Amino acid sequence: MKIAILPGDGIGPEIVAEAVKVLRALALPLEMETAPVGGAAYEAAGHPLPDATLALAQQADAVLFGAVGDWKYDTLPRPLRPEQAILGLRKQLGLFANFRPALCYEQLTHASSLKPELVAGLDILIIRELTGDIYFGQPRGRRAAPDGPFAGAEEAFDTMRYSRPEIERIARVAFEAARQRNRKVTSVDKANVLETFQLWKDVVTEVHRDYPDVELDHMYVDNAAMQLVKAPKKFDVIVTGNMFGDILSDEAAMLTGSIGMLPSASLNERGQGLYEPSHGSAPDIAGKGVANPLATILSAAMMLRYSLKQPEAADRIEAAVQRVLAQGLRTADIASPGCTVVGTAQMGDAVVRALG
Repeated sequence: MKIAILPGDGIGPEIVAEAVKVLRALALPLEMETAPVGGAAYEAAGHPLPDATLALAQQADAVLFGAVGDWKYDTLPRPLRPEQAILGLRKQLGLFANFRPALCYEQLTHASSLKPELVAGLDILIIRELTGDIYFGQPRGRRAAPDGPFAGAEEAFDTMRYSRPEIERIARVAFEAARQRNRKVTSVDKANVLETFQLWKDVVTEVHRDYPDVELDHMYVDNAAMQLVKAPKKFDVIVTGNMFGDILSDEAAMLTGSIGMLPSASLNERGQGLYEPSHGSAPDIAGKGVANPLATILSAAMMLRYSLKQPEAADRIEAAVQRVLAQGLRTADIASPGCTVVGTAQMGDAVVRALG
């Protein structure tokens, strides 16, 4: 089982190191190879996604990814910015289905921004379409406005696009996932004003006919954002487009206490996946040893479950994380009165010990 390790920038190397530490403690036959990505790759090879890094990712059974980005790269041309690496990997590997579970552990209910009774027992799965929508749609660019009240002025434009096959395949992923959970899917769109999402709504409704055992409801994205903070436990599986999923999954992360607790998996049709924490590179705390590695460690558990077909090992990691939280150990982002605050490496060590 070959894993491409792509630590990236900022806190990426620190948190990935702890996930690798946990993987090694499992004593599984894993081959792990590391390569630069993002700003680190730009410094080393002049491009955020060098050919050698992409080749390694393509050859691997799974990719464990840290985070990319740093303010010092903001003046680079857009194709050379670190964030283009993750977009390129998603596109080149065909990673169209993004799984972002939002679970509120019993020990972290008081770390949530909502009242404990609203988040206790929370277990949501957000499935985000990852290779289409406005992030990848063409044409895009800048120009002099050809018409309108400000004709001739500089304007920027992006194109939101979805095809029927793109919507069908992500809808099927969502319905199949719901069958393993509570058999309810909420499709989030903006069909009242966007033609793109009227097609989305129509196609999801059609696909639902093949899943009569799963409940389906539709919700506009603005209402979904409100309901996530009003009554989050009403959701089971949420399926939505690339941009809406990006926003809603970060909102859902804070329901769990910290975005530092939210893992994610991005899969293609072959089951090959890229696994990463949902948070960014946090350059302001890089190198200080205070970042929360649990989202990355839990991403490694998802990797074992979905791409490497090692569900028992995944269960061991997830159980170890719960034991550590039950022991009262916390990184600063999830700290509460009476707990023991530890650093990045100390949290990783604690998870290794809790594996038993």
